[in-house]
Amino acid sequence: MPDPTKELDKALGILNDVETLQKEPWNYVHKTESVENPVSKMPTQEVSQDVDNDYEYQRQNFYNLVERGNDAITGILELAKESEHPRTYEVAGNLIKQVAEVTEKLGDLQEKMKKLKEVPDNAPKNVTNALFVGSTAELQKMLKSDD
Repeated sequence: MPDPTKELDKALGILNDVETLQKEPWNYVHKTESVENPVSKMPTQEVSQDVDNDYEYQRQNFYNLVERGNDAITGILELAKESEHPRTYEVAGNLIKQVAEVTEKLGDLQEKMKKLKEVPDNAPKNVTNALFVGSTAELQKMLKSDD
């Protein structure tokens, strides 16, 4: 059975031959292979659909967290009223803060998604770059002649 550590080292391009490294460390050349991004091969529609699915999933999770948090707040506030113990009020305050943070993240998610959807419409259609090739002396002469 092959050694899984050696196979992993080989796959990651890690050289474990200590003797070779000690003798000739300058001769070791790390070879990398070009790996294409699998997302770039996917049609744009599939990528867009994945983004929409992820957005909906994250949004639903935030809603669930807020609902469960609200239930927990109700319960801890009832417990705090019954026990009148300062620690229960502290826990209730922390829970309220956490639910508020999740709600804020839900709003941030909305803003990010809105900006993401607007990017294709607001992207510049034509980009024109002015490029000057020459020395600074030539540039100064050109600027002076325009005055």
